[in-house]
Amino acid sequence: MRKYDFHKAINRYETASVKWELTKDVFGSSDVLPMWVADMDFEPPEEVQNAISKRASHEVFGYTFVPPSASEAVQLWQKSQSGWEIGRSWVLYSPGVVPSISIAIQAVTSPGDKIMLQSPVYTPFFEMIEKNGRMVVNSPLELVEQRYEIDFQRFEEELKKGIKLFLLCNPHNPGGRVWTKDELLKIGELCAKYGCLILSDEIHSDLVFSPHIHIPIASLSTEFRDISITCIAPSKTFNIAGLQSSAVIIPNEQLREKFKAVQAQQGFFTLNIFGITALEAAYRHGRDWLDQLLSYLQENYEIARSFIERELPSVKVMDLEATYLMWLDCRNLSLPDKELNALLIEKGRIALEPGTKYGPGGEGFVRMNIACPRETLEEGLKRLKLAFSN
Repeated sequence: MRKYDFHKAINRYETASVKWELTKDVFGSSDVLPMWVADMDFEPPEEVQNAISKRASHEVFGYTFVPPSASEAVQLWQKSQSGWEIGRSWVLYSPGVVPSISIAIQAVTSPGDKIMLQSPVYTPFFEMIEKNGRMVVNSPLELVEQRYEIDFQRFEEELKKGIKLFLLCNPHNPGGRVWTKDELLKIGELCAKYGCLILSDEIHSDLVFSPHIHIPIASLSTEFRDISITCIAPSKTFNIAGLQSSAVIIPNEQLREKFKAVQAQQGFFTLNIFGITALEAAYRHGRDWLDQLLSYLQENYEIARSFIERELPSVKVMDLEATYLMWLDCRNLSLPDKELNALLIEKGRIALEPGTKYGPGGEGFVRMNIACPRETLEEGLKRLKLAFSN
């Protein structure tokens, strides 16, 4: 088995990297260490790189379709990761999870309909609901001893008001929670009871740390399966977001046809040729790389947690059950969010995601991407300490 080198530093400048080259536009400074956007500073598996190079060496790049072998790879990956056996016909494709969320909203709801989410949560959840003329209903998560929990009484009260679609983030971004089987059963039972469909964003589902286990909500019962749309992608897992390939698993044929109808309406035909190639190679050959990645990320988290607890005791570190995104509770610093973020940029020269981006409940928090070589992480931690030093 090949040993991958996650310590390797890769210069990402002059590659049109959002993370590394847009800090001036987003944060007002190019002299910052970027630990914000959720992509990794690691090269993808060698098999993925080789598959892309092999396809690029062919002289013709005409129209392509997604071959059955790609859907088979998605099937095999889901079965090996979670034990969920999916039908090949259930699998559709999209350039990304965010476009899939927008398409699903258009496909299964109408303008003015209520769509529920749980803040703080991934920013595009809010944006896709609002940009499609639907109404955001928030059932906020509760923070209990540095871990998010669901207020099921509030959840049910909102469902009683006629929610058409619930956007589930599992694993949760930015909170790092992996929802348990019991929690998912309660969610599914309540949504089924009140006739609410579920869109489950599971893009971080491969990035789960032991002993936690990711469970697709649609895998728990035929009832849940028939009301669920599940979004997955190799982009977060294998660091290939720029290739824009994702899959949407829709077991219910009626829902699937509605989704396909909106795609057709928008003129969507197929994925990028290299996105198809990378998706299949990653799902067929990426297991060893992923296992090593998870070990490295776990070490990064433990190093960061230990440093912050020792050097910045006022900053509370959330338990990280999944993702490579640390959710830092800075409320004990008693700083307005604008001042908090100014200190990070101007004094610490580090770019983190402001918690306010994630809606109500994000105030006083920042999100830190630790999917980077150890040297970068250590520099980032020094800058974090500098930002908050007296």
